[in-house]
Amino acid sequence: MTSRTTPRPSRGALAACAVLAAVTLLALVGPWLAPHSPTEIVGRPYAAPGQGLLGTDQLGRDVLSRVLHGGRGVLLTAAVTTVAGAVLGAAVGLTAALAAVRRPWVDSLVMRPLDALLAIPPLLLLLLFLTAAPGRWSIVAAVVVVSLPLSARVVRAAAGPVTRRAHVEAALARGERLPWLVVRELLPFVAGPLLADAAVRFVLSVYLVAAAGFLGLGTGTADWGVLIADALPGAELQPWALAAPVLLVALLAVAANVLSDDIARRSRALQA
Repeated sequence: MTSRTTPRPSRGALAACAVLAAVTLLALVGPWLAPHSPTEIVGRPYAAPGQGLLGTDQLGRDVLSRVLHGGRGVLLTAAVTTVAGAVLGAAVGLTAALAAVRRPWVDSLVMRPLDALLAIPPLLLLLLFLTAAPGRWSIVAAVVVVSLPLSARVVRAAAGPVTRRAHVEAALARGERLPWLVVRELLPFVAGPLLADAAVRFVLSVYLVAAAGFLGLGTGTADWGVLIADALPGAELQPWALAAPVLLVALLAVAANVLSDDIARRSRALQA
């Protein structure tokens, strides 16, 4: 008898974790490290690095200070929406997968409205929510609504084969209740795909939160989306004001996607 060993994370995944940890730490403690207030005028407009590590923006504000102040709102909002979307998506997807075994009409009743949501562009949904009630919680609600249909579909697809296994059929025959079936019989077998999907949803959350800031409806007056919008007109004069927030958002996206790929790889190896 051979024992199955848990696949180890790849070097790329370990590097991605390090990048995510570094950017997250920078975003969380950044406001305490910033040498100036994000609104303080410290020099002439569009000053090159030297007057501050990254120079100044179009109003003479310190770019480094604004970058350090701008990450916390984006990261915390994206984290909240990712967790909420993953939890709701798992609940809906697992419930639909179980319903498909004996009550297919319930599966259709649950999934078809979510399919309709997929037809609405994410940015349009974001604008609708923010027009109705501007604020951070509207961003959270919009991003969760955008993520929910996709997460539910991924989880339902992963749980479909599991519902035909003997232990699930035995639990159904015993008359176990839905919470038991979802948490004890299905969730352990779809944890890998669920975590991989959550990493992808985190990228989407960061993108939408930054997009809200770019449109002037973000989590603060100096979040990374706002910084990108402010820096675009003068990018030729002060490229660092644009490059710094774009680079941080790109690092988050690439690292989260690499981590998602590795989680999916390890999950497939465990199920093989």
